[in-house]
Amino acid sequence: MDNGIADRRALRRKVTFWRGLAIIVLVLVLATVWFRWPGAEGPGANQIARVSITGLIQDDRDLTARLDRIAKADNVKALIVDISSPGGTTYGGETIYKALRRVAEKKPVVSDIRTLAASAGYMIALAGDRIVAGDMSITGSIGVLFQYPQAKELLDKIGVSLETIKSAPMKAEPSPFNPPSDQTKAMINAMVQDSFHWFVDLVAERRKMTPEQAMAVSDGSIFTGRQALKNGLIDELGGMPEIKAYLKTRSVDPELPVVDWKPAPQGWAGMLPGALIHAAEWSGLDKDFSASTLKMLGIQHLFLDGLVSVWQVERG
Repeated sequence: MDNGIADRRALRRKVTFWRGLAIIVLVLVLATVWFRWPGAEGPGANQIARVSITGLIQDDRDLTARLDRIAKADNVKALIVDISSPGGTTYGGETIYKALRRVAEKKPVVSDIRTLAASAGYMIALAGDRIVAGDMSITGSIGVLFQYPQAKELLDKIGVSLETIKSAPMKAEPSPFNPPSDQTKAMINAMVQDSFHWFVDLVAERRKMTPEQAMAVSDGSIFTGRQALKNGLIDELGGMPEIKAYLKTRSVDPELPVVDWKPAPQGWAGMLPGALIHAAEWSGLDKDFSASTLKMLGIQHLFLDGLVSVWQVERG
């Protein structure tokens, strides 16, 4: 009996040892694949990095951190930025623009305008050393706006009023509970114009235009890729072949693998979009139903803070 117990204990120790060893080996193999395989983010084989910026642009710390890692990665020889965005907050566009310029200080950056890169989306595209777009891509919409709701008439109809005591007339203005005064409108206009002129100056600087030329294309108009080329807003029409041809002129091997640097899922919030897509497919919708389709619902428009540089079709 004693010998049987001892044998079982010895067997357990052996099984535990080999299980532990197998786990260690598996971790080492996964780490090697992660860090050395040409299709993985991180140190390893030389590559051309690619990031995709889609949907509404906001303050995105994960994206700017990824761009900073790309800037520091010696094995990344260039960066392609795929942009499909109607814009977003001016601050979000500014932070991503600056992060891309930090990358451009160390390696070539190409902006690839896909379906749409308007407003803050175009602001981000300006960070590229070269801007490429499709013939029928939509871009432009250079401008800034500030929107706020007015609920006073509705509240009057239902018999609700709001009394306010504040330290100065401009505190908490504009308010949805009272029409804006001339002073309030002047304050908002000054803020919008300051942001707008910063944007226009950026266009002039990056596209090598005079202030007058930049202002002429900054009336909020949108352009096809072909129109944008004529107006000096992009450098070339095309796609990946043209991008690789340009990178070759910058001494980057065009045959290097293009590696997508994707964001890591952030808990349930990161899993939710994918879950919605799978639910939509399960319910019988076409498999082409994608995250971009969900974004077209426009719910996130309600939650953009601050000044906005965004283009969207007016909803009826």
